Amino acid sequence: MDTLVNLEAFLATADAGGFSAAARKLNVATSVVAKRVTQLEDRIGTALFHRSTRQLRLTEAGQRYVHRARGVVADVGDLLSRMGEKDRDLSDHLRIKAPTSLTVAWLADAFTTFQMQNPSVRLEIVMIDRPVDPVTEGFDIAIGAFPHSFGGVVDEPLCQLPRLLCASSGYLRKHGTPRHPRDLVDHRCLSFLPTGPDWPFEGPRGRINIQVRPYLSSNEGRVLTQSAIAGNGIALLSHYLVANALRDGALKPVLADFPIPELWVKAAVPARRIDAAAVQALLKTLKASLSRAL
Repeated sequence: MDTLVNLEAFLATADAGGFSAAARKLNVATSVVAKRVTQLEDRIGTALFHRSTRQLRLTEAGQRYVHRARGVVADVGDLLSRMGEKDRDLSDHLRIKAPTSLTVAWLADAFTTFQMQNPSVRLEIVMIDRPVDPVTEGFDIAIGAFPHSFGGVVDEPLCQLPRLLCASSGYLRKHGTPRHPRDLVDHRCLSFLPTGPDWPFEGPRGRINIQVRPYLSSNEGRVLTQSAIAGNGIALLSHYLVANALRDGALKPVLADFPIPELWVKAAVPARRIDAAAVQALLKTLKASLSRAL
């Protein structure tokens, strides 16, 4: 257990920015925290902090291992909880990667609901719009709609993500309505950066891929939605972003005879964390929330 308490001292120091603040958090003497961190550094053979008279800063090694150390400590806590009282409240620290637009629109409420129901679970939510290997980048859950898979990771499907092509009536009157996906090369296309300018369609004879020339690109779907409503171009967007605009007529579907293949929103979880009680509880909350929203 010496290694565990040393890891806890390391994490407390990293979070607090100093030995004294960490000691207050752990309710031990400052010298005890400093000794535990030094023991850990001796064990691994490298410094975890740059020490100065004013502050402590994580070294490159410290930055590299802090999130993995947090996962190890959380694993031990989860194991002890499972071995103890079955009705004990969930207690964990979950570091989560989430996509920006979907988080702002729906996931933020789901995270808040989960934490209100499980007040002993701390959440660290980082919004990133690219594929992430949760093992190497230190996440307990990485949410996204990319097809990438990684070793040592379990992919947990959350929900389907319908997408469609749309534009305003004003744009279509001014620039014409495309009749086939290949017509898009002559139009102003509004492109979501994470999925790129290679737009897929399902045609009568199978998949059609069109490489558009984006007139506007953004990693924030709401920027593209507002631009499309203003008549700035044709956008390929997730249905949840444009549902209200479609309902009130601000946007109209384009190329409805050539549907966009659906994506799956999934949670990538390191295999060693997939059975953690807090992870499973959060996945259940996310699935329920997204099934209602999307």
